[in-house]
Amino acid sequence: MRIFTTFILLALSLIASATDYDQNKPFGFCTRSSRTDAAATFNVTGGGCYTYPLAESFTGKVTVLKSNGQDMKRTIENAVKQNDVIIFDGAQGDFIVSSNVSISASNKTLLGINNARLCTQWSVTQEIIEALNKAGVPNMSTSSGTGGILSNGHRVGEEAEYQTRQIIINMTNDEEEKYRSAGVLTLFRCQNIIIRNLKFVGPGSIDVGGSDLLSCRASRNCWIDHCDFTDGMDGNLDITQSSDFNTVSWCTFSYTERSYMHQNTNLIGYSDREPTGFLNTTYAFNWWGPGCVQRMPMVRVGKIHMLNNYFSCTTASNCINPRKNSEVLIEGNYFEKGVRRYYSQKDAIAVTWADSNFAEEKNKMGQPASIGEPVTVPYEYTIAPYADVPAAVKKHAGATLKK
Repeated sequence: MRIFTTFILLALSLIASATDYDQNKPFGFCTRSSRTDAAATFNVTGGGCYTYPLAESFTGKVTVLKSNGQDMKRTIENAVKQNDVIIFDGAQGDFIVSSNVSISASNKTLLGINNARLCTQWSVTQEIIEALNKAGVPNMSTSSGTGGILSNGHRVGEEAEYQTRQIIINMTNDEEEKYRSAGVLTLFRCQNIIIRNLKFVGPGSIDVGGSDLLSCRASRNCWIDHCDFTDGMDGNLDITQSSDFNTVSWCTFSYTERSYMHQNTNLIGYSDREPTGFLNTTYAFNWWGPGCVQRMPMVRVGKIHMLNNYFSCTTASNCINPRKNSEVLIEGNYFEKGVRRYYSQKDAIAVTWADSNFAEEKNKMGQPASIGEPVTVPYEYTIAPYADVPAAVKKHAGATLKK
């Protein structure tokens, strides 16, 4: 009886601990201004608050947006310009945008309530998928130099992208290819931005060199937390162009059946030419789920902390992928059964693959191993036991905050 009671208490303890990791506050690299100096902190406040209901003491400018059923791109852009906190209330339906909402600002909070979804107006249709299949696009080359010149005069380097774009031009008569801007948000030269509890829904991934669902460019000290990202055209969330000191926490990444090719979900660093010294990023307690194939994330240049993330993407051809000039600390991550290709590196400066990671299958790309000097980060944190990660992430990740 005593053994049974002890077992029950231990089980309850583990369940309780799995619910305590969500601290509901900024942490990680978004709270820093140095990649090495722990004393160099940054106070991430967004527009002055990041929870709902707003505190009675809050005196900043606030607006509550509801869907009007039309293109809300300009409405959202104006709301961000004029307010500190923008609350997206999903009670009247989805927020539809015709193309990326561009934000070049600082000290803003974007917060979702009532199942708020920001969705692209354009989407990949079954008719388009059938046309691409008929042309044999999945079997075409994605190597540079195999493409051609489109009917609109644009040169495309890769055969698969060239054929995909020409087929869509022929079907839609969209010679300007406006559909390629079917993303939701672009942060450009921003600082101190908080984005929480929002669902981002894209058109479906397709190989056209198009937009990301959320693109973070040349932006610093941003906290992206408790959001869902589904069906980004190019990437779900990319961080590039010397962005720095950002945290992505408790988010989900996935694709549905309307995603066709290029399910490359998260990129840090747009190319090997990214300037060094930037792109320091924390990914913590995120979930890469159905349909994700590559880039979870693929990283360049920066110091990247992969902490207690959960991978259930059995479709993966490569998950964590350190690349040129990167330093990556990988701790407490859980790779589910069926995830067999979860790590490879090329030209990284250093990788610390901690013993706290757990995979139910062997990595078909070789046994993960640390290289270079040990990678450290300039902030305090606690590693959750890997056994707690699936339950904690499944319960809390995504737009799960109340209201």
